[in-house]
Amino acid sequence: MAFILPTPPVQDLKLKLQKSTLVSPAKQTENKAFFLSNIDQILNFNVSTVHFFKANSDFPPETVAKRLKMALERVLVPYDFLAGRFKLNPQSDRLEIDCNSAGVGFVVASSECSLDDLGDFVCPNLGFRQLAVQTLDNLRPEVDQPLCVFQVTSFKCGGFCIGMSTNHALMDGVSAQIFFENLATQAFDDKPLAIIPCNDRHLLAARFPPYVEFPHPELLKLDMPAGSGPPVRDFKTEELDYTVFSLTSDTINYLKDKARESISSTTTKITAFSVVAALMWRCQALSNYTEYNKDRISTLLNIVDIRSRLNPPLPNSYCGNAVLGAYSSATYDDIKKWPFSKLVEMVAEAPKRMTDEYAKSVVDWLEINKGLPHAEYMVSSWLRMRFGEVVYPWGKSVHSGPVVSHMKEVCWIFPGVDGVNALVSLPAKEMERFVAWFREFFPQSIIN
Repeated sequence: MAFILPTPPVQDLKLKLQKSTLVSPAKQTENKAFFLSNIDQILNFNVSTVHFFKANSDFPPETVAKRLKMALERVLVPYDFLAGRFKLNPQSDRLEIDCNSAGVGFVVASSECSLDDLGDFVCPNLGFRQLAVQTLDNLRPEVDQPLCVFQVTSFKCGGFCIGMSTNHALMDGVSAQIFFENLATQAFDDKPLAIIPCNDRHLLAARFPPYVEFPHPELLKLDMPAGSGPPVRDFKTEELDYTVFSLTSDTINYLKDKARESISSTTTKITAFSVVAALMWRCQALSNYTEYNKDRISTLLNIVDIRSRLNPPLPNSYCGNAVLGAYSSATYDDIKKWPFSKLVEMVAEAPKRMTDEYAKSVVDWLEINKGLPHAEYMVSSWLRMRFGEVVYPWGKSVHSGPVVSHMKEVCWIFPGVDGVNALVSLPAKEMERFVAWFREFFPQSIIN
């Protein structure tokens, strides 16, 4: 079956702030300028995650808060850059981190709600933004604000939530996964780090001289004056609706069978991600389709981890942003007319373009030009994220996931109880059309 889970009413979690402070490394760390790669530079925006835990009589929320603060102090020694602050290097016109041990934010709060009051964690609850604040009220904007804020919120049932809000320039999803594994070990009394992070961002520095070997339609060059620093993505403030499209394993198999009907390549690997991403791309493009813009090109970016694609490969422990967008492009009219298998094939084949040479060409393009990823739609997969498998002294989370954000260009795909969920954010009218195209795609026996 395919289910459409609309946005629940905005929920007031009835939060009370108990403490707001800064946490610095447990030991003195080197005061230095921390290099950020060209990929880091273009991901200068905040992302938030929430991790819910059931009540544990051995670890009440106040004990968890103390343990987590201790763990942060310990883990900030190898992750000292998290406790720094952004600064613009006037000589290079590049953003870098001043590793000055200024600290990460640490917030303790309580809610008058119980976890049961929150309903289905999968639904895009706007109230969850209250569980991962992005700034501290007692600090000056931009100057003193931490790059990373942690929040422990207790609920009246004894359950609690750990929220994390961080600037994406600090790390990608794979790095965040390793960070949480390391954070969890430091919450125990005597455990070593799970994985020692590789913090050398120079591994993704541009070549000298830079060499752009390929055209890069997935990047948009911006005209910016010297000294303005890297570009910052401007997320429009229009009001958005949030909907989760839940696809069971049977529905995923239906999509895979439909994709196999007329796929031209025998080597194309059809996965749950490729069929769901292709379906979301189709619905998004057609939600904007008219007879007057049918020749407009729609570009989909599929986020690809490049660690193993480089020569030599980056270490798995590389901490930073080692992700790039593999693009697929077609006109609205083609997307409407082509068989579903064609779109699946395009999504599945796009990452094959992301070779060592291509990835380095992207990095070098960003060395020469100021620009941003350029696409009508972007699909980010959490299918391989294992946040729910991280073992803390108080156990594993019952749900871990992204907090809905104001990014209509991004679709988040993450695991469901039995299948895959896709979180879509669009203005109300576009969402109505998106839902209509989603329903139209399936036979009545599948859609609910």
